[in-house]
Amino acid sequence: MTVESTAARKPRRSAGGKAGATGTERTRTAARKSAEPELVQLLTPEGKRVKNNKNAEYAQYVAGVTPEDLRGLYRDMVLTRRFDAEATALQRQGELGLWASLLGQEAAQIGSGRALRDDDYVFPTYREHGVAWCRGVDPTNLLGMFRGVNNGGWDPNSNNFHLYTIVIGSQTLHATGYAMGVAKDGADSAVIAYFGDGASSQGDVAESFTFSAVYNAPVVFFCQNNQWAISEPTEKQTRVPLYQRAQGYGFPGVRVDGNDVLACLAVTRWALERARNGEGPTLVEAYTYRMGAHTTSDDPTKYRADEERESWEAKDPILRLRRHLEASNHTDEGFFAELEAESEALGRRVREAVRAMPDPDHFAIFENVYADGHALVDEERAQFAAYQASFADEGGN
Repeated sequence: MTVESTAARKPRRSAGGKAGATGTERTRTAARKSAEPELVQLLTPEGKRVKNNKNAEYAQYVAGVTPEDLRGLYRDMVLTRRFDAEATALQRQGELGLWASLLGQEAAQIGSGRALRDDDYVFPTYREHGVAWCRGVDPTNLLGMFRGVNNGGWDPNSNNFHLYTIVIGSQTLHATGYAMGVAKDGADSAVIAYFGDGASSQGDVAESFTFSAVYNAPVVFFCQNNQWAISEPTEKQTRVPLYQRAQGYGFPGVRVDGNDVLACLAVTRWALERARNGEGPTLVEAYTYRMGAHTTSDDPTKYRADEERESWEAKDPILRLRRHLEASNHTDEGFFAELEAESEALGRRVREAVRAMPDPDHFAIFENVYADGHALVDEERAQFAAYQASFADEGGN
């Protein structure tokens, strides 16, 4: 499965060969395309470096990036996409209960993830597979929860990467509280909280903005605006660009091209530096696009037009960096061939690991409910044991 073929995957069309979007939705799509937002961009979709004074403040944060660094960023994005594609396939084949794909958002996650120091702490949602990769979390550990065999397969403190959070937006409060503690401890590390455009409308996020501003917490709020909160477009949630919300709370916000890995790396480094220097929180809006479904239970052809998705496929973050690498003579075909083989090996390893995961102990759900036990829990455990035993009895007959 090549990078290009994965990038070009098309969602299933509805009957009749047309996308399920209505004429009104197509009109809205055209209007959105004609009003491209102002944002920080260091690498164009054609793979050319952007050099202008407008981006100079941020460009300095990637001035020392070497060809080797660029190849590393490319490798990160390719392997993350390959893992994501394998997880999607596993769910379709009944090996996972659900999967939230990051297809199209690799640059936002890898760029910001590689900006972090080891002592920084990350609070993700449930789609930050690329950030997990940057933090050294084994990809197979991400899949246990989606297979239903554990509640998260890694120790958060081993990689300073918190467990995935399903409750929308709540992790921003956890991140803010943690950052306040970091500040009180006198440490110079920073905290980053990831969330989406849909979560930005949650009360928990607003409360996080308030507390982080008042207490000058060293936290970066990283919003991946993929423009669709399931089937709800961003303009149904806000009348202003998301990054401008920070102004009302008294801290800066910046919009970055979320498909430009260099720009995401630079802007996140800038925001983290502010946090470490005691300058408080920052809101980073990574303007990107969800090229696949919200999750594998979703059908995006019911609410968005093919034309919109196709326009964003032309801005694919992986192809963008590949064009830059090739045009700059920073690599050769041997590099891409080796990486393709590595990505296929990763896919095989993930598939084998998922299928080898042992089933969980059915009675574990009754453990640690109460510190000293409880009669009702004991009764429920006994009833469940009898229910399980009934299957064995039926088999014996």
